[in-house]
Amino acid sequence: MHDLRLEPLAPSLDDYLELRRASGLTPKRSDQGAPALANSWAWRRIVDATGRSIAMGRVVGDGGWYFLIADMATLPEYQRRGLGRRILEDLLAEIRAKAPEGAYVTLLADPPGQALYRSLGFTEPTTGSVTMHLLLEH
Repeated sequence: MHDLRLEPLAPSLDDYLELRRASGLTPKRSDQGAPALANSWAWRRIVDATGRSIAMGRVVGDGGWYFLIADMATLPEYQRRGLGRRILEDLLAEIRAKAPEGAYVTLLADPPGQALYRSLGFTEPTTGSVTMHLLLEH
């Protein structure tokens, strides 16, 4: 893994779309991916020796109290090597360094990532809150 680099940058649009698809996340279109690349609070990617993004994660947030971890994805051939942990730890370090005390960090934990998230202190709400969503269709 000596030829892999962690960078505080977004992947290219093509790499973003491929990482989502190949890792099993819901595939997105270019018109969905481009704004995600431009409007996130923070990005991390791991690139191989050729500069191709092989893992990524980002934070969507207001910079004050609310931060959402999103798009945690690693190409299948690089999974189970600690790359997702490396990305998430680095994103959390940036939030800790820049956010005011009491910031709220949340994420949607798909089954493959739940052990990682728990190991870094994420817990399920005990307030009775649940994750809800609305998929907009035109």
